[in-house]
Amino acid sequence: MSKLGCSSRLVVILGIVLLALFLASFVMGPLGSKFFNIQVPTELQVSKPHVVLPSEAMFHVGDFKITNTLISSWITIILLCLLFFFATRKMKIIPGRLQSFAEVVVDGIYNTIEGVAGEKHVRTFFPIVTTIFIYVVTNALLALTPFWGSWGPIEHVTEGAHSATVIVPFLRAANTDINLTLSIALVSFIFIEYLGFSKIGPLKYIDSFFQFSALGKAFGQLFKGDGKAFISGLAFGFINIYVGLLEILSHFIRIVSFTFRLFGNMTAGEILLGVMTFLVAFIAPVPFYGLETLVGFLQAMIFAGLTLVFGVMAVTSHHEEGAEHN
Repeated sequence: MSKLGCSSRLVVILGIVLLALFLASFVMGPLGSKFFNIQVPTELQVSKPHVVLPSEAMFHVGDFKITNTLISSWITIILLCLLFFFATRKMKIIPGRLQSFAEVVVDGIYNTIEGVAGEKHVRTFFPIVTTIFIYVVTNALLALTPFWGSWGPIEHVTEGAHSATVIVPFLRAANTDINLTLSIALVSFIFIEYLGFSKIGPLKYIDSFFQFSALGKAFGQLFKGDGKAFISGLAFGFINIYVGLLEILSHFIRIVSFTFRLFGNMTAGEILLGVMTFLVAFIAPVPFYGLETLVGFLQAMIFAGLTLVFGVMAVTSHHEEGAEHN
């Protein structure tokens, strides 16, 4: 009974502390200070978020610009390499915590890919899909840590009649750089098209877009003297070519949709966190950090999942052809 009472008192005390932090941050924020007409000391003010879409250059190597998002992506790569190196350095039958974590992640992704692509092609899709998922989600999670976006050189920015001091962060969320999201989208696109050409064959893969066989059949009807079948076949043949052009266009549009979906969602999340922290510095932004964690996982799943699904679609004709022969 005493333990229960002690726990209840701790919950009450914690609730009071959280409420006090929320009220204090609200009063010291721009909304509360205007409402209560309070002059907040500069040291306690949270700087107004300054939205800059292009990544900022930290230094140059010759003519090459090293940006804060590029540094973040390098850190992600180094951390992932170290994680899986130490997790697999001394493999044991009874794994330790790090090895168990790595096995759970890899096994979970492997089983998911196998459920979509089948046992025959799971090893084909596993490396690229797993890399995309882990890389994107790690970028998203690292961006939520205190080191990202919070420290760096201070610059003075003038906007019209107003001037402000802003922090140019040494580390910025890698997923908010459109160059990085475009590079992942290009890798996904090239991988999918390569699968189509390699698994089905160049001629059959191109025919899956344009279906020139319909035109060939139409001219065959012409040689047989069936003019009506020739005209209808010719019309459907050109329609199939037009549909094929639209299909090719849709493949290239995937690059744009992949790029801007990830870039837009991650950038919007970064802006949302900045605005909420500026308005109410403590407590209130915490739920949004949880939301952005979920969004990071969802965006990684969507990017990797669409790569997997489109890749499976690229080899579908190959499966159907095999099924017909059986």
